Order: sequence, then structure tokens, then C-alpha cells
Amino acid sequence: MSLPPGFLDELRNRLSLTDVVGRKVMWDQRKSNAGKGDMWAPCPFHHEKTASFHVNDKDGYYYCFGCHAKGDAITFVRETENVSFMEAIEILAREAGMPIPERDPQAQKQADKRSQLAEINEVANRFFRLNLSQQGGAQARAYLDRRGMKPETRERFEIGYAPPGNALLRALKDQGISVEMAIEAGVVAKPDDGRDPYDFYRDRITFPIRDARGRLISFGGRAMDPNARAKYLNGPERLLFDKGAALYNHGPARAGCGKGQVLVVAEGYMDVIAMAEAGFDATVAPLGTAITERQLQLMWRMSDEPVIALDGDKAGLRAAFRLIDLAMPLLQAGKGLRFGILPEGQDPDELIKAKGREAMQEVLDGALPMVALLWRRETEGKVFDSPERRAALDKSLRDAIRPIADPSIKGHYGEILKDMRFELFRGKRSEQQGGGGERRAWTPGKGRFNGGRFGKGPAVPTEGLKASLIVSGDETQADLMREAVVLAVLVKNPGLALDFLSQLEALQPRTEDHAALLHALLTHAEVEDADELHEKILNDVGRGPLDRLLSHPHVQITPPVRKPDREVAQMCLTEELAKLKARRGYKAELDEGLVDLLAAEDEKVTWRLRQAAEARNKATKAEAEDKTEFDTAENGLELSRDERDAFRALLNRIAPEGQK
Repeated sequence: MSLPPGFLDELRNRLSLTDVVGRKVMWDQRKSNAGKGDMWAPCPFHHEKTASFHVNDKDGYYYCFGCHAKGDAITFVRETENVSFMEAIEILAREAGMPIPERDPQAQKQADKRSQLAEINEVANRFFRLNLSQQGGAQARAYLDRRGMKPETRERFEIGYAPPGNALLRALKDQGISVEMAIEAGVVAKPDDGRDPYDFYRDRITFPIRDARGRLISFGGRAMDPNARAKYLNGPERLLFDKGAALYNHGPARAGCGKGQVLVVAEGYMDVIAMAEAGFDATVAPLGTAITERQLQLMWRMSDEPVIALDGDKAGLRAAFRLIDLAMPLLQAGKGLRFGILPEGQDPDELIKAKGREAMQEVLDGALPMVALLWRRETEGKVFDSPERRAALDKSLRDAIRPIADPSIKGHYGEILKDMRFELFRGKRSEQQGGGGERRAWTPGKGRFNGGRFGKGPAVPTEGLKASLIVSGDETQADLMREAVVLAVLVKNPGLALDFLSQLEALQPRTEDHAALLHALLTHAEVEDADELHEKILNDVGRGPLDRLLSHPHVQITPPVRKPDREVAQMCLTEELAKLKARRGYKAELDEGLVDLLAAEDEKVTWRLRQAAEARNKATKAEAEDKTEFDTAENGLELSRDERDAFRALLNRIAPEGQK
């Protein structure tokens, strides 16, 4: 809505900024000079003890020397009341006695009708509240007493009681309100079969539902009859009420957020009331349905990161899981959700009554980010003991975050989920490789133990083993070249990383450049445009590592790098990753065997050496075309000279006398 020229200036001139601000602060009388309109107070926007918040009433301007908040009367109302610009104008205009400029005639007619409907609801609300206090409301009062709702809380939330029959309809007629307007307001219903109109709320405790501006737009009703068709009932959707675009306790919660409280989203009316009684004023609830997109947008207007505190049962978790899918396409930088998981079988009302405010505060303090709940949804109760199941998890995670529109947010989600996936599968590998007894961890290539104690095997000097711990320079260089080829093929053929995720995550690059490039490729695995992928990698790792990778002659002659082709690239990656896995499997087996050799009994040695030999055979068969200079043992095992000498030294040291 556009305002006529001069309206805002007139509004500011009619108001005293000191009066507007004075409703929210306590002036420091020693520093302030009311006669000159020079006022000081502790800042309402951040917690402090000194008076650093300055109001210049003459200029109509405020400024905080602590947090640097600044603005005029309109800005102050917007920030402290957490309202929109036009809502702030309406608040100040009412205070200044200025009428808001009229809109076009049709819009004005609709606005007038809404005001009439809201007034009818106010009449109904007074009727309900009166009935709660009379004899007919004794059963309802007893129920509220059992729920622990204090009389002052009933007044604060305007709790009422709708008696059986059509008492409200008669009362509205007595005040000259037509049946048609009562039906439009939602407090009277008319059957489709032509029967007479009747009270919409009958024998129910009533909860007024107000919008952010305080207009009474509908009611919620809690049935007193345990056999009622619906335990809770919201008013019908009409001109004034759209339950998918409204929140219970919206106005007070918005004011609480303006004071710095976190916005909490509970499930029902009684949860909101219990939270407010415990001091959590910034609490809202959807109106009997799953949270809608419009409600989510209303929440984000109040708070950047609302905490969803749904019941700790399966239904509450299912609602939270559905909300994840709703929120994904709407995520923006700084706008997210957290989830407070309540103890199973308890809602906020029950938790507060059982364990007090502190227990609820712990739930809010421990609220999980949405990515953690997404991971729980996709993994809880599932077993990933096969490549097919792990691939299914990869697909479900990609599908879940695909709707995120913001590329930066999507990238961070992918990165965090990749780390969680790595931890999950690494943990499983550790369990599989575990077993009884205490073992020592060997760091390949480091030449040291990471802890543990030596066993009872024969004491074998380590000097004789040094040769076997050395990977020849030719083999190290071959590994680096294979890594480079793999990375370059992925850079030039975007989208292929998704087909090799598990192998790539287990790659363990040998250089920092390769590690950085691999991390970037996995982060942007879904990118399918070559130029876009190239740009994202440059942003992540810089030009140096990428230029060094692509400029190497061995990389440049690789067919799918020289001329990108998805099918050829898949074949190349399959081959190179298999060779790397075979060689590194052999090396890991050899290192583990050497560790056991220091601690094990003699009879274990030959078994471990045989395992190393078999692993070596697999590695050398896969890379026969890449041979350098090898010797061949009698059993067909191809050994480098360093390895041959090392094995010979080991066998000479451990063989019994007479068999050397």
C-alpha cells in the first residue's frame, strides 16, 4: 500500500520519540535532560548495565553507542515489536490519532467486513469467558485445574467455555448480529442438508486465536466429552481465518522474539500455554495441521532459527521428518531450523510439569540442526552391510538435499553429510577389523607405532626390518600418477564422481594438493557442467593445485582428459582405482604383518607373509603393464629388489636352525 506524500512526516511530527521509546526502557535520570529532549537509557536491543542508548527527541532519532542500533520511531517499533513496516505505521498512527489513508473502495469494503467479523468473534469470546466462570462451566474449570492451569493464566489466554446447545446463537441474535454474519465469522455453522444453523462450538473449552495484529480471527475448542468425534476443533476457514497462514500465540511470541527469546514451535494450545507459564513467551503452535509453507515464513519473520519442539513420540518425529522436506526448498543463508527432541512419550506441557523449566531449557539448548535430523531419518534402524544398501543411502541423501535452491547451502549440506557417511562406514570397518585382544595401530609410511603394548612373541630387533618398510621411489611415483589421472578425469568429466563415491572417499591422497582437489570434487559431485565445476574447484582450492594437476604430461595424454568422454572416463576410473586399491591393500597387509611379527608367536609369521604375498600378487597382476625392474621368486611372486632383500632378511631371522 502506498502512503500519500507527507503522511510519514506528519506522523513523525505528531509523535514524541521519547514517549515511544519510554514504553520499553528505563531512563537514566542522571544523564538525561528531559527539557532538551536529550535522553539516555540502557539499550533495549542488547543486554547492558550502563546507559549507552541515546534518544534525540528534537531530531526524532536514536542511536546506541554499544551495539550501534539506530533509527526513528517507526524503526524502533518495527524492531521492538517485531512487526512489518505497515504494521508499525498502523500502531503509531493509532497512538497519534491519525487515520490510515483509505485504500480503494473494494479493499476498504473487505477491510470493514473483516473488522465486523473480528468484532463478532470478540462478542463470542466474552460469552465463552462468562460461561467458564458460571455454574455450567464447573466441569471445564475442574479439567483446567487438573491440568494445572492457574486462574491468572486463564485470564491471560482468555480461556472460555462453549456450553452445549445453541446458547451462543441466541445471544448473538439478542445483540442484533445476523445469522449470516455469525456463520461468516465461524462461530455458527449451517448444515448442507438445509437444517437450522447451530453453534459451531458446543461443550468445549475455547482458546481464542488472534493474528499478529491482535484481531480475534477464530477459536480452538477442546471437547469435554471423551467420545467426541474430534478432541480438538478449529474454526472453519472463512474470510477472516486461514488456518494454514496463522499461528496460535503469534502476537505475544513475536514480542518475545523482539526481546531476544528464541522462537519455539510446539504442537498444541496447552503446550504453548505451559511454555508461556514457564517463561518461554516466544512459543507458537500450528493450528491442528502439519506446519505449512506460509507458517514457516511467518516463523522466519520472527526468528532466523526457530526450534521445533514436537512431541517425543513416533508421530512427533514423523511430523519433524515431513517438515524437513517442506523446508529444504525454502532455506536461505541465515534462515534455518533446529529440532528439540523431547523425551519419548512427553510433550512440553508434561515435561515441564514433571521436571520443571530447566528440563525444557535443556531440550532447547540441545536442539539439533536440520542436517542432523535428516541424517537420522535416512539412517536410523537401517543396516548398510552391502554396496547396494550403501548406494541406496547415497541416493536418498542426494535426493533429500536436491531441492535446496541456494548452492552454498546445498554445498555445505553435502559436505557435512559426506563427513557423517565417512564416520558411519569407517566405524563399521573398525568393528569388522577389530576382534579380541589389544592391538597396536600402525601408521603406514611413518615408521612408528601409535600405542599399545608388545605381545609375548620373540624379541626381534627392528633394524633388520627397515628395508621392508620402504616403498620404492618408482612405486610411489606410480601411485601419485594414478591419483593425478583419477582427479583429472573427474575434473574433465563432471558428474562422474557420483558413480565412484565409496572408492573416492577411501582414496587417501598422498599429497596436500591431491587431498584438496579430491575434497572439492566430492563437495561438488552433483555439478554436471564442466565450466561450473572448474569455477567451483578454483574457488575452493585456488589456481595452483589445479594448474599443476592438469599440466603434467602423463595427465595430458590420458584419453578422457584430452577428449572428455563419459564411457571412456568410466573405464579409466574403474581401472586406475582398482590398481590403487590393490597396491595399497598389499602395502597395508605387509605393514600389518610386520607389526604382528614383532609381537606374535613364530607360527603366525608364515601365515602373515603368505597374506602379504597374495595381496602383492593381486597388485602386480593388475599393473603388469606398468612393471619396472622386478625379480621373480620361485613361487611366482614378483618382488622389487628392496622387498626381496627385506623378506630374505626376515626369513633368515625367524627360520629355525638347520633350515636357513
